Amino acid sequence: MPHRILIVDDDILVLEALQELFTSSEYEVRVATRGQEALDILDQEHFDLLILDIVMPKMTGFDLAREVRKRDDEMRKVKIIMLTAKTEPRDLQSEEECGCNLYLTKPIDPGRLKELVKDTLEDPAQ
Repeated sequence: MPHRILIVDDDILVLEALQELFTSSEYEVRVATRGQEALDILDQEHFDLLILDIVMPKMTGFDLAREVRKRDDEMRKVKIIMLTAKTEPRDLQSEEECGCNLYLTKPIDPGRLKELVKDTLEDPAQ
């Protein structure tokens, strides 16, 4: 069974690029453009990994990650990778506090992101 990834970003072009990147890598991919849409999807489906943009309207990636971590045990264990243009130490600390496993700064190197996703999904300690 392929790993399932939910990608959440308000930029349609980013979503399309990431969906193409991972669909061609034999992952099952769903996308959402807003945090609430992602939560609605998560109410119905299980995912192995969430890739979240931090800066989104209404609900940031931080807020979404916190909401995910508040849910049942299964959701507390789902892997989360944050995509961010933020590089200040205080911003990275916020990522740790919200329960994400890893972060990748923009601009995104597709090869590096694929590597991080593979490592994150295969490493039970992360």
